[in-house]
Amino acid sequence: MTSLSFSPSGLRLPPTSLRDLPALAGRAGVSRVLVKFENERPLGNFKVLGGMYAGLRLLADHAGLAVPELADGCGAGRVLPRLICASDGNHGLSVAAAAQAAGSQATIYLHTGVDAARAERIARLGASIAWVPGTYDDAVDAAVAAERAGEGLLVPDTTRDAENRAVTLVMEGYAVLTTELRAQLARMDARLSHSFVQAGVGGLAAAVASGLGVDGGAMIVVEPESAACVGRALAAGRPELLPGGLATSAEMLSCGLASAPALEVLKRHGARPVAVGEGCLAQAVEVLAADAGVETTASGAAGLAGLLHVAMDPALRHIHRLGRDSIALVIVTEGACDPGDEALLA
Repeated sequence: MTSLSFSPSGLRLPPTSLRDLPALAGRAGVSRVLVKFENERPLGNFKVLGGMYAGLRLLADHAGLAVPELADGCGAGRVLPRLICASDGNHGLSVAAAAQAAGSQATIYLHTGVDAARAERIARLGASIAWVPGTYDDAVDAAVAAERAGEGLLVPDTTRDAENRAVTLVMEGYAVLTTELRAQLARMDARLSHSFVQAGVGGLAAAVASGLGVDGGAMIVVEPESAACVGRALAAGRPELLPGGLATSAEMLSCGLASAPALEVLKRHGARPVAVGEGCLAQAVEVLAADAGVETTASGAAGLAGLLHVAMDPALRHIHRLGRDSIALVIVTEGACDPGDEALLA
C-alpha cells in the first residue's frame, strides 16, 4: 500500500506501472499496447491526483499556507471552509480525502444512481453525502447552488466556464500521470502513435493530450454510447447537454455535459471521439483480467474497449490510421475493489 506525502504544490506519489502487454497487441493487431495502471494509486484510482490536489491547493490558499503545512496540521485553529463537489464516486472520494487531510469537512453531492458501496467509501473518509435525484449533471447543478448559497468551497471537475481555476487545478493534478508517462516511455524506447483515453467530462483525456502533446500520438477519446458528451461537444464546438438517463455500466463515465476547459484543450489537440457499446466495455474488463491479471470496472477498462472497438473494424482502423506498426497507450483508471482507503491515507 502507498501512503501520501506532500510537496510544496501538492501530492508526492510514487509512479504507477506502465506495462508492455504483447497479448493485447496481438488482439488489437498492432505493434505494442502500453497500459498505465492507475488502479495502483491511493484510493485505487487516478482521481486522487485531481480532486485531492485541487482541494488541498484551494484550502491552502484560503489559509495562507503551503500544502505541506496544511496537511501537517498547521491549519489547526483556523476556520477552513467546507469542501463541496458533485461526483459519480471517485472525484468525491478524492475531495473527501483532501478535507480529511486538511482537518476540514466535505459534502459530496451524489446522484441517486451512484452505487451505495461508492457512497460508503466516501462516508468512511468523514464526508457528508447529499443525495440528488437524477443524473450526475443534476448533482453538479446542486453543488454549484450550494456554493452560491455560501455552504462551502466548490471543487468541481467540470464547468461551463472555460476559465474556471478549480477545474484547471484538477487537470493540473492529473499532469502527474503524464510526467510519469514521459519518463517511462523514454525508458521503454516507445513513441506512441495513439492514446485511447476514456472520458466522463473529458478532464483526464485533456490532461493526457496537453501533457504528452505530439508524443501522445492521436488522441482518441473513448465514451459509452449512452453518455458520449465529449463526442457531442467536439462535433458542436461547445458543450451541449445530452438528454436521457445516461445509463451505462461505465458508471464513472455517466456524464451528460463535457467540461468547457477540457473541451478547449481537446479541440486544440485534434482529439477524435469513439463511442463504445456495453458489450465492448464488458469484453475489455474480461480481456484485462485474462491478459494483464488486473481486476477493473467497465469505467477502468473503457480506454481498452475503444482500442479493441477500432481494431476490430477495418473502416475504423482506416479512419484512425491504426496499423500493424502502431503503438497504443491505454489507461486503467480504477481498480475493481475497495483498496482500504483509511490505510492508504494513513
